[in-house]
Amino acid sequence: MKIYTNKNNTGTLKLLIAANLAAKKVEIVEAEFEDDVFAGPRQLPLLEVDPELRFFSSNAAVQYLFPILDMSENGQCQQLQEWEATRLQPSLSAALGKSPASDVKQVLKSSLEHVNGLLGGHQYVLGDKISAADISIWSTLYPLTHNDDLREQYLKELGNIRRWSDAIGGAKSVQEAVRQWGGSPTGPFGQISALGLPQVANLVSPAGSPDDDAEVQEGPTPEEIEAAKEGWLNGLSKLQPPLKQEKIVLPVKGRKNVLITSALPYVNNVPHLGNIIGCVLSADIFARYCRLCDYNTLYICGTDEYGTATETKALEEGVTPKQICDKYFEIHNNVYRWFNIGFDYFGRTSTEEQAEITQRLFLKLNENGFVSSQTVDQLFCEKCDRFLADRFVEGTCPHPGCGYEGARGDQCDKCGRLVNAPELLQPRCKVCAHPPVLKPSEQLFIELGQLEPSLRSWMSRWEHLWSAPARAVGRAWLREPLRARALTRDLRWGVPVPLDGYRHKVFYVWFDAPIGYMSITQCATKQYEAWWKPDKEYDVSLYQFMAKDNVPFHVVMFPATVLGVNEGHLLVKHLFATEYLNYEEGKFSKSRGVGVFGNDAQDTGIPSDVWRFYLASIRPETSDSSFSWTELGTRNNSELLNNLGNFCHRSLSFCSNAFKGLIPEPNPRRSDYELMALVNREIAAYVQNMEKGRLREALRHVLSISRLGNQHMQSEQPWVLLKGSEDDKQRGATAIGLCCQLVALLCALLAPYVPDTTRKLRGQLNVDAEKLRLNPENPRLLRYLPPGHIIGKPEPLFVKIEQERLEELRARYAGTQSQRADKKNSKTLDIAELEKAIAEQGDAVRKLKSTTKDKSVWQPEVEKLLELKKRLTEAQKQAETRPAANQAAGDVASLEKAIAEQGDKVRKLKASTKDKAVWQPEVNVLLDLKKRLQALQVKK
Repeated sequence: MKIYTNKNNTGTLKLLIAANLAAKKVEIVEAEFEDDVFAGPRQLPLLEVDPELRFFSSNAAVQYLFPILDMSENGQCQQLQEWEATRLQPSLSAALGKSPASDVKQVLKSSLEHVNGLLGGHQYVLGDKISAADISIWSTLYPLTHNDDLREQYLKELGNIRRWSDAIGGAKSVQEAVRQWGGSPTGPFGQISALGLPQVANLVSPAGSPDDDAEVQEGPTPEEIEAAKEGWLNGLSKLQPPLKQEKIVLPVKGRKNVLITSALPYVNNVPHLGNIIGCVLSADIFARYCRLCDYNTLYICGTDEYGTATETKALEEGVTPKQICDKYFEIHNNVYRWFNIGFDYFGRTSTEEQAEITQRLFLKLNENGFVSSQTVDQLFCEKCDRFLADRFVEGTCPHPGCGYEGARGDQCDKCGRLVNAPELLQPRCKVCAHPPVLKPSEQLFIELGQLEPSLRSWMSRWEHLWSAPARAVGRAWLREPLRARALTRDLRWGVPVPLDGYRHKVFYVWFDAPIGYMSITQCATKQYEAWWKPDKEYDVSLYQFMAKDNVPFHVVMFPATVLGVNEGHLLVKHLFATEYLNYEEGKFSKSRGVGVFGNDAQDTGIPSDVWRFYLASIRPETSDSSFSWTELGTRNNSELLNNLGNFCHRSLSFCSNAFKGLIPEPNPRRSDYELMALVNREIAAYVQNMEKGRLREALRHVLSISRLGNQHMQSEQPWVLLKGSEDDKQRGATAIGLCCQLVALLCALLAPYVPDTTRKLRGQLNVDAEKLRLNPENPRLLRYLPPGHIIGKPEPLFVKIEQERLEELRARYAGTQSQRADKKNSKTLDIAELEKAIAEQGDAVRKLKSTTKDKSVWQPEVEKLLELKKRLTEAQKQAETRPAANQAAGDVASLEKAIAEQGDKVRKLKASTKDKAVWQPEVNVLLDLKKRLQALQVKK
């Protein structure tokens, strides 16, 4: 048997140890990747048993040389070896490189802790016998365990690994293998692939363990390499003609038509980051992907405006429900615009179209016999002459041990338990404080039990296309028989019930809100039935995005309504629900104002693309995830700046400097086509995950392409080749040209996630968006940039976020929104100190700009300067109001005059802007003046 290997390759150490332990003789043959010994992937070491049997995977070779007879242990062993190859070895290689990033070190530490845990209570990783897994992991860790500095840095607290390593290293057969290997634990280490080092498990997918069910793939097969070559040469010509973008989007015959909805955000509050990634941002990423694939796409959304919460909010603010809806519609619209949410139409549910369609569907549901009436007892305010919804009743909490006097009719905010409104002690109307009485009210109900068989049949047909959280919620609802559910309630703000005896009532918001998808489509197209009742000749699919708390309305209530109407309306096939996004150590809360809200994100100065990327990378697809300021900075600095941004900028800069911006004529070799084949795997995985709504996983594969590009750049070193022979120059030109093609590919694949950045990158590539398309039926790398194409000017795409900035933001957004406002308004700012800081920061910026044109170097300092200037402006505004207040401190007449003047000022400010940060300081001044007046009057 022969082992073909390059120098100092730890994979070779695996084979030698396995051969010595099994008492098998092997011959070592030095080899390079250019040698003609590779029938498959160009990877070293290569074990040749005979001319017909070769192993290009070192772990597979170890298993062949040192097999395990126990099949149960063999499966565990293979799983551990897969983990070693895909997690441990890449993270160790990266950590041993020059200036490893902190996140890379963290991935390695997590992997080492996992190994240390496996060895707890056992002599070896699988028990009391040495296995192929021990050999693979021990050999990979050799540079760490046999380097005193690294051993101290990484293994000081990991006693199990140190014991295990010393025990294996003490065996004579292992010592002989190390002698045969002749390598050095300090490197440099031989590459295992012609493409460079394997990719490091990136931060989008947390460092995992052998239990991850990740399928390990070896190097590209001959078939994959041939397909990559065919795609490179002819793939672009096989793209179908781009779809013409119409102003009004209607289904197109012969095309895939995709209707996308995101859960309608309720209109009584500002959306927080959990709301944004849970529905509108996820749907936007998917809609942009669909357009990238040339699907005919309509993405609609809007504000959900009817219901008790709107009336309650209007009552709190002393305005009408319509005014509340107008106010928050604009707030939502502005937040989503800033986040670059590309709705085809963003509407609202308080429209004539909504009332018309809702009433029509209800009447048909009633006509088909699925509506009944029941009498229920409700609290009635005789003074207001109205039945009270739960949130319009307050009283003392009935739960023992609580006794909170401000409990609502649905929940007690003090003890957190649910409340049944009639059970409140000393109940009172929230509007007039009059005690209500219990009174019967007749309501209409939808008979879900009658519709249950049809609903179960529909769900069993399509639930395999739903996300795991959606399936789980849907199945939970159908564990018990469905019961009738109230359709109507005694409110004034809602869609009126079009039935005699009930016209003074409105529909429950759960019933009419999902119908909002239809009415908003009608507002957008004037032909909503073209999408919602499509002709059989049209291929139309409905995709819906939401957080899991909205799932019951989309898999039970709304489908039951549509099935009961029985007029051929479209039902959802693909339902992508998420789990919850938490905030740092707690939970986001709209009602309490906890977390980062949409308008907060705008105020941080961090670009919307960074927020989009980060939220997509932590999207809670299968379990809850958490927002972290530290992780936000790490993702930006590691993934965007160091991985994506670095590769794109280097590739285009090489092209610009070496070839005056002209894409060179490539002459790909086998190793280049192997790289393309690996890239094609990532593209295929990207498409597969996108189609299934796994947006976070799809992003992980985009980052893998960037890593492959960085590795290829390092492996080829075109800056060296371009100074060599003619053949070297051709190789260097091919490397740069191929890297530029990868940049174009990344520009296409990233477009759904970071639209502003890819718009800039398209400008640097000098290509139109319609040129960067994807064929989802046969996804592969295409020659987007023909030879001789002239690129634009390369510029950095991202800037670093400093840790001190993140700490400042964490402190700024701690607590609740009201606490932040109080803190901001009570903080006195020294104008002289701010002016001095601005002068010093200005000098620092000017010096930096004079030394470099690299925007990524001085932009963070510019942002600090702008923030200081903003704080100075706020301080000056506050200072202007203080003299008047102080002067008025003396007598009643002066105070009354100052209050009148300050009141006028507040009213004008409130009329000119809805930004609370602008007028709240003036309100505080006004309240302080009133407090002084009252104190002075009492004193006199």
